[in-house]
Amino acid sequence: MNYRHAFHAGNHTEVFKHAALTLILEHLLQKPKPFAVLDTHGGIGVYDLLSDEAMRTNERDVGVNKVFGRPISTAPIYQNVLESLNGQGLRFYPGSPELVRRVLRENDRLIVCELHPEDGGTLRERYRGDPRVYVHLRDGYEAIGAMLPPPERRGLVFIDPPFEGKDESDRIAQALRSGYRKWATGIYAVWYPIKDTTLGDRVSTAIRDAGFKNAIRAEFCPIRRDGVTLAGSGMAVCNPPWTLKHRLQRLCDELVVLIGGKFASWSVEAIPDAQAA
Repeated sequence: MNYRHAFHAGNHTEVFKHAALTLILEHLLQKPKPFAVLDTHGGIGVYDLLSDEAMRTNERDVGVNKVFGRPISTAPIYQNVLESLNGQGLRFYPGSPELVRRVLRENDRLIVCELHPEDGGTLRERYRGDPRVYVHLRDGYEAIGAMLPPPERRGLVFIDPPFEGKDESDRIAQALRSGYRKWATGIYAVWYPIKDTTLGDRVSTAIRDAGFKNAIRAEFCPIRRDGVTLAGSGMAVCNPPWTLKHRLQRLCDELVVLIGGKFASWSVEAIPDAQAA
């Protein structure tokens, strides 16, 4: 599966992913102590929904077009960033680096990795004037081993790959093992696209094998799974905030009304401890 963000900006998987991400950010903002976010696959930060890539697919019609200008009570940060980025008319869509950057306080940090040289250059130029944001043109998986733990000792590792390679789930598993060895108490969120149950099961297995004792798996599919269509997406979170499971359930309930179809489905469940399985 190839998931270059520019072609899918603002689709239903992006809405779920980014709304879920802001729930974790809300938790980190509750304490005055600084936090750090490592975003392993940053893309370009902000996407023009009138670009050739976005217009070629028009996937925003089944995603952000249905939520923009409507209240999203379960994800207020997500809604606020959308509105502040666009004003009255929808044109731009915030990727994960932009969502994080807009909530950073003075002493919080965002470390963004992007391996694609053109996208990485765009990202670096976009955030050149923000001293809280550090852009690295490097492999995000390798950065997990090299940059953890952060000096702040609290924060999030957000793993959001394009799933261009057949070995993506293996690389995720290796990254999670490395992350657990370096920073076992950090929050790790892994996003994945859904056509069937295969990829989600692999991510869950990777989390158990890495050694994490507390993790949840949330999946939101506004389209029926048939093994071919991009039906939705999932977010697996290691060391989740204690309120996150309930908040994700409420988010899915709300998104079903806003963007769900006749065969929409969702689930939020614990990933069993590997040692207990």
